[in-house]
This record gives sequence, C-alpha cells and structure tokens, in this order.
Amino acid sequence: MIDLPLFPLGTLLLPHGRLPLQIFERRYIDMISKCMREGTSFGVVWIKKGSEVAQASKTNLDFGAYGTVANIVDWDQLPNGLLGITIEGEARFHVENTWREDSGLNMATVAIDPIPPATPLPEGGRSMIDVLAGLQRHPEVKKLGMTVDTGNAWQVCFALLQLLPVDSATKYQLLELNDIDELVEALDEILSELSG
Repeated sequence: MIDLPLFPLGTLLLPHGRLPLQIFERRYIDMISKCMREGTSFGVVWIKKGSEVAQASKTNLDFGAYGTVANIVDWDQLPNGLLGITIEGEARFHVENTWREDSGLNMATVAIDPIPPATPLPEGGRSMIDVLAGLQRHPEVKKLGMTVDTGNAWQVCFALLQLLPVDSATKYQLLELNDIDELVEALDEILSELSG
C-alpha cells in the first residue's frame, strides 16, 4: 500500500496510454512540481459522478474504485501561459481509502496491481496493430510520442483503447479486466462498431 496524490478526470488514463493535460489550479501545479522535482508519480482516477477537476475541492466526487499510476513524460509552457504536461499510464491501482488535504488536493491509499507479463496478441487481434499504427500517424497522436511494444497484447490493447473515441464508462470497465483474451474480444467488438 502506498499513498498517492490523485488527479480526478472525466476521462481515463490507461496503462501504456498517454494524455496531454493543462494544469491551472494551484493545488495541481504544486502536485506536478513536487512530482517532477522528486521523480514521483500520481494517480489518475475517473470521476464517475460529480464535477470536473475545477470543482473537485467544492463537491463530493464519486471516484472510480481503481485508477492508473501516471508518470510525467513531457512538459511545456503553453501559448495560453498554462503548464502543459503529457502523462503516461503505468500500473493499475485499487483505491483503499481517500481524503482531502487542506490545499484541496485529493489523496488516496492505494494497492498497486502487478503489471501483467508480456503476452503476444492472439491471432484474432492482429489487425489491432494496423489500426494502432494508423492512429499513430495522426499529427495530434504523434505529438504524444507514444511507443508501444507490438509484441505485447496488453500494451497494444490499452494504447489503442486510449486513442479510440470510446466513452469513459466503457474504458473504465475494460481497465478492470485481468484476462487478455477478454480484453482483445471486447476491443474487437468496439472496432467492429466503430467501422460500421
């Protein structure tokens, strides 16, 4: 068990996925500064119900019971003067308990799941590599600098799921899966629906 600062979002960060964020609230600027200075991580949790980050200190949020450890892989000052960071998902964690510090920063004691061993994609999921490669050619995705081990089905599935226009509730359900065959099957269905 470890204590992690939380960054609640209306979207999900998945293991091996990357997300760009704009940081504007003092408590999160302080949190990011500390993480960068000390080389530590923070947790991204999905807000199942309640306001987006800006209101998180004023309302009771319904966090997901699990989230993803986030590492800062890039940062920059944006043209609008805000701090921009790119985060990458590492391991999944389960939230044991949460509290709010005086600064308004949400904290949690979490149990971090072991990272699943690398597993090759089943034959039926091979086309996912092509879909992922196609998405990675998009200029906005290129900016994220994602690198994916295409020999590891977990990385392919989660990186692909991160990029696809899929609702957060679905992503949250799939983040919970521990069976790679189930994840590949679910993602295959999503790709079939998206391609019509």
